[in-house]
Amino acid sequence: MGKNDKNDKKGGDKGGGKGKGDKNKGGSKDKDKDTKDSGGKTKGAMSINVRHILCEKHSKKEEALTKLSEGVKFDEVAREYSEDKARQGGSLGWKTKGSLDPQFEEVAFALEPSTTTSPKLAEVKTGFGYHIIMVEGRK
Repeated sequence: MGKNDKNDKKGGDKGGGKGKGDKNKGGSKDKDKDTKDSGGKTKGAMSINVRHILCEKHSKKEEALTKLSEGVKFDEVAREYSEDKARQGGSLGWKTKGSLDPQFEEVAFALEPSTTTSPKLAEVKTGFGYHIIMVEGRK
């Protein structure tokens, strides 16, 4: 019986190995997509398409957040409230890791992509002021 138990375990391992192999072979494209989406949160994405609203004062940032919560599009709120030169609705374009303020970057690269009509937001304070951040894409 001891030999049969060992054989059963080996057979189970092989079966499991084949199952894993099948998944990797058949789902390699899906696996790449997963890496970009969920894996990007930790280290996968090397660049993000990011928008922000920059306000010097906390009260102005709160006003902008209120507008966003009322359903006003992110780019419209950015044009009205943002105090930087990102004129195109707060768009900073595609930014690579290491090209942004470290505090801003840490928050921005952790965000899931969303749209200007229903943005997933994050806030961060840097030496520049108060930022409301959204990410439109990752790669």
